[in-house]
Amino acid sequence: MRVIVTGGTGAIGGPLLRRLHAAGHDVTVVIRNPRNRDLITRAGAQPVVADVLDRDGLLSAVSGLTADAIMHQATALRSARRRLRPDDPTGRLRTEGTAHLIDVAHAVGARRFVAQSLITGYGYRDHGQRMLTEADRFGVTVGSVADLVATTTQTAEQQVFAAPGIDGIALRYGMFYGPKAFSDLFAELMRKHVPVVPRNGGGHTGFIHIEDAAAAAVTALEAGRPDTAYNIVDDTPVTWGEFCAAVARAHRTPKPIALPGWLLRLAMPYLGCLMIDTDLRVSNALAAEELGWRPQYSSIEEGLTV
Repeated sequence: MRVIVTGGTGAIGGPLLRRLHAAGHDVTVVIRNPRNRDLITRAGAQPVVADVLDRDGLLSAVSGLTADAIMHQATALRSARRRLRPDDPTGRLRTEGTAHLIDVAHAVGARRFVAQSLITGYGYRDHGQRMLTEADRFGVTVGSVADLVATTTQTAEQQVFAAPGIDGIALRYGMFYGPKAFSDLFAELMRKHVPVVPRNGGGHTGFIHIEDAAAAAVTALEAGRPDTAYNIVDDTPVTWGEFCAAVARAHRTPKPIALPGWLLRLAMPYLGCLMIDTDLRVSNALAAEELGWRPQYSSIEEGLTV
């Protein structure tokens, strides 16, 4: 397929471009920073310089291109603020950016659209011990600052599924770990002795190695059912305390420093919602059944040893 990709320089970008190239796809990558041109060409793809949030500039940059599919993996987590705000750049990429890329899909003739989503769209609350599936409610709000993530994630999915003439697929990823992802970030914080985890270990959530996330994205591009969301997580939900301990062992950092829950909420309200309020176990059974995808690394302990 001829595929236009966003997010090609992010955590998932390297593994994704490598796998798309190996599968024989013809890839164009939208990059914001012209200095990343060589990075993209070395990955076997064609760079196009544009800002996904600039609709007119984006459409001008892809003028004359044709494509079969759009792969939207762009985030702005490197620019994330300590406190979540309505103008959060990653939130805008999910809402405005998705709308702009749907316009791109129509302009270049793409009939398929694979969008990055998140399991936290199920809601920042205690879901109990049951494994959630794609049949459970999505975009659930609870009246906290984290609702911004749930609603923007749901908005991205709804836009893709409702776009006329587009076969939309959403990948509800767990928390990324691996090179350039959450595990590297947390390892660096622990090296600096920065408190990163609630004292009680926090709630459970689903994680996914970036290599497994990239493999799922390519498989969904090729075989995903239109207007379908897939949970892309490994087999073993863990608490944030367990995650941080595994990262510390793998990266040989000092042990994670724990904060009382009230202090974590005060210092970092969004992380309080994510780590303390949320207990979230998610099933990957639908992706296994329909895509034939299984994570290579069934747990963080396994994935961090490579």
